[in-house]
Amino acid sequence: MKRRTVLAAPLALPLAGSLTTALAGTAAAAPAAPAAPAGSAAAAKVRELLARLTLDEKISLLHQWQPAIPRLGMKAFRTGTEALHGLAWLGPATVFPQAIGLASTWNPELIREVGEAVGDEVRGLQHERPAGWGLNVWAPTVNLLRDPRWGRNEEGYSEDPYLTGVISTAYAGGLTGGDPDNLKTAPLVKHYLANNNEVRRDQTSSDLRPRVLKEYEEPAYRAAISADAACGVMTAYNLVNGRPCTVTDLNASVRTWTDRSLLNVTDAWAPNNLPATGSQKYFGTLAEADAAILKAGVDSFTTDDTDGGPTTAAVKEALAKGLLTEADVDTAVRHILDIRARLGDFDADGGPYGHLDKSVIDSPAHRKLARRTAAEAVVLLKNDRGALPLDARKLRKVAVVGPLADTLYTDWYSGSLPYAITPLRGITDRLGAGAEVTTGEGVDRVALKNAATGRYVTAGRGDEGAALAEGATTAGETEQFDVFGWGEGVVTLRAVANGKVVGLRDGRFYNDQEQPNGWFVSQLFRPEEQDDGTVVLRYAGYENWFGDAVYLRAREDGVLVLGTAADASRYTLETLRDGIDEAVAAARAADTAIVVVGSMPFINARETDDREDMGLAGTQSALVRAVLAANPKTVVVVENSYPTTLTWEQEHVPALVWTTHAGQETGRALADVLFGDVNPAGRLTQTWYRSAAGLPPILEYDNIKYERTYQYFTGDVLYPFGHGLSYTTFRYGRPRLLRDAVAVPVTNTGSRAGAEVVQLYTRQRDSRVKQPLKKLQAFAKVTLRPGETRTVTLPLPRAALAHWDVTRERWVVERSTYDVLVGASSGDIRARAELDVDGETVPPRDLRRTTRAENFDDYAGVRLVDESKPRGTAVGAESAGAWLLFADADLRRGARRLVARVAKESPGAATLEVRLDAPDGPLAGEAAVRSTGSRYAYEEVTAVLRGATGRRDVYLVPGEGVRIADFSLS
Repeated sequence: MKRRTVLAAPLALPLAGSLTTALAGTAAAAPAAPAAPAGSAAAAKVRELLARLTLDEKISLLHQWQPAIPRLGMKAFRTGTEALHGLAWLGPATVFPQAIGLASTWNPELIREVGEAVGDEVRGLQHERPAGWGLNVWAPTVNLLRDPRWGRNEEGYSEDPYLTGVISTAYAGGLTGGDPDNLKTAPLVKHYLANNNEVRRDQTSSDLRPRVLKEYEEPAYRAAISADAACGVMTAYNLVNGRPCTVTDLNASVRTWTDRSLLNVTDAWAPNNLPATGSQKYFGTLAEADAAILKAGVDSFTTDDTDGGPTTAAVKEALAKGLLTEADVDTAVRHILDIRARLGDFDADGGPYGHLDKSVIDSPAHRKLARRTAAEAVVLLKNDRGALPLDARKLRKVAVVGPLADTLYTDWYSGSLPYAITPLRGITDRLGAGAEVTTGEGVDRVALKNAATGRYVTAGRGDEGAALAEGATTAGETEQFDVFGWGEGVVTLRAVANGKVVGLRDGRFYNDQEQPNGWFVSQLFRPEEQDDGTVVLRYAGYENWFGDAVYLRAREDGVLVLGTAADASRYTLETLRDGIDEAVAAARAADTAIVVVGSMPFINARETDDREDMGLAGTQSALVRAVLAANPKTVVVVENSYPTTLTWEQEHVPALVWTTHAGQETGRALADVLFGDVNPAGRLTQTWYRSAAGLPPILEYDNIKYERTYQYFTGDVLYPFGHGLSYTTFRYGRPRLLRDAVAVPVTNTGSRAGAEVVQLYTRQRDSRVKQPLKKLQAFAKVTLRPGETRTVTLPLPRAALAHWDVTRERWVVERSTYDVLVGASSGDIRARAELDVDGETVPPRDLRRTTRAENFDDYAGVRLVDESKPRGTAVGAESAGAWLLFADADLRRGARRLVARVAKESPGAATLEVRLDAPDGPLAGEAAVRSTGSRYAYEEVTAVLRGATGRRDVYLVPGEGVRIADFSLS
């Protein structure tokens, strides 16, 4: 279809299409609620308390664990209840799908319901107020999933800022209860800003050129804040453009997105990274650091666990030295009190939500919601020749096999499962007595026999297990272990004696854990085969303080402890049960085989640990291949938290299903989808690549230059962003371009009712700069009966077509033809239209005006760096051959003089060249740059220019070590 429409309406561009709707594809977002009136009861209470608090009392409120102040009737208050996908760390509570699973529903209304349920459960503990509980919840996580290898992929929503903003606004809005004046909980978004790598996360700097910051990163955080659905941010551990996020100026960014008070907090222990004794060494002392944190717009210090003493002392020292004023303290305390007042913390009855109690936790309604959400998050990746859904009436024998077939795993930010419906149980219950279900985990059962002594490694019985020791001379039940492979040679050992996992504790190894867990995961081993056919066991836990003593050895009393490779005990590995053979036998005898594989969230990737391998574990891949060879009617369920390179599986397996770790109702939800009781409607929120080979290094944050995500990636992908199949089919009609919207008829052409996620993308054909190949602008999830047609109207406001113009530092909609693309995914476009927009033509650069160096068009060999500690971004040359491009500059009749503000910390002289047309093009001028002695000491340098006339591409070529803040050519 081809239709041309011209838009020439006036333009207002606050955020370049990040979120002009709170719920995509439905209604426009409600206008931001105004700040509480100055005469409101909450505001009056804040003024009263602030006036009556002593300075010492005010300072005490700046720490995460705020003490009670009985004389003013103020109870103790704590920031930071974890609520990423349910109430966490405080005992059994409803566990919903991981965050990426929530987003995979593409259903903001449903996610708002989930947020409401989680908010109720957080409130449910208010009358007990256990340690670790509070009404300021640290969720949602909105870090963009630009690199699928990120260890915390499970915690985010999407690689797309718009989708992330829609889902986070829905979840946070549910957590608040929807009334910003009367908060059920006070959620904050984390981790601000550009935190998408775990490797050296407190020391690496994310380079964000202005377009990446404005068009990609900021919208994800801005959405929930500007909608008054979130009440603040948590700053990230990393640096951005050379400045720690802990002291990034929130007053100039986050606080401008709403008129309401925000409660901003640091990440745990992050303040202690800043002084000379910490990892970042950005300030000399903690007093300097804490002063900078407060001045940057952070209100609460999350550090030193429950001990507020170091923070209190540092703030008092900063006041004494004039680094802070009492007004600075008052500002932070006012924000804290405002949130507490809106939570009803100063009301005798706890406010509108004060009646909620523990009865809401894991309620029947929440169980039902958990099942519905888990089912709606399931993504059907492949379905060849109608392999799914399964017909329960025709099945007499089903094999459900695999290492995740009969277990549910939780992650670091999960609650404790109140109960566990595993895939095996869910499928068995769905089939009922009419069919036989066989199973097998597909893992080997082994015994470890010391090759020198002939004694077997023995575990303990009972829930507590025992310290592993060599003792028995035969392999009975206590000498048997199931070996689970998780990839990269890492395994876990589960003792048959009590079904518990083996891990290190107090220098010995105990079989006493339900699953791998803990901040330092201690249940990991790496068997290493020796030349003589024996194996030694290398301890592969997260602890890194054992040096070379990481091998298991038996002491004289037989107890296993750590030692060096030279001391390691050598074992003969006796396979008592071949896991793949067992699974194959079950599959061969079955009508259908269902293989459940995937990840263990504490092992394969998580906070502090990025992924290196994007494929299935080798043992799991071998299991899938063997089962498929035994039974061609094989369905593979992949249960993990991130894109996986399922290239072989996509080519050979008839049906592939993906789910994240989906909580207590995982098994029933999977059964609902596999047997067609629920038509799959989940969609991928990330690009799934065929391999990691096409990805840039994880620390490269420039999506535009390095062509990350569906917006810029030009290679062949396994599954595109937005992909997901259904048991029915949909036909798209001809789209109509309306004012600020697109209408498209969608018809269910199949025999089943089903939900389609109608996705709207745009592509700008002509631009001064590199534009996305596609950009998600809106979506709508619509459920249609067989044969039903519905016209879906998707918003497309003019502002959504804007990008950040670095030449004038503002948003711009360019005059261009825009392709309007509607379809089932970014790779499955079903209907098109053309939109002619009478926008601006970006004029040539005027370099006579002072130009910020960071506003380049292209670059090589440079890093974005902190111009000063409080604010500003400069550009630093990392090596010889560095350059910056300022394209299409109108030099008119000739520029005769360069003026640049530069710094050079290292000794010795360097130069700053001006070249034309190419980095090695004609030399127009050269300025001498001497050492300024400090990276923050800038001085003005000049150069005479020759031949700099007309419209030219201008290149600045700085010598190694030179930092450029700004420049002009006149």
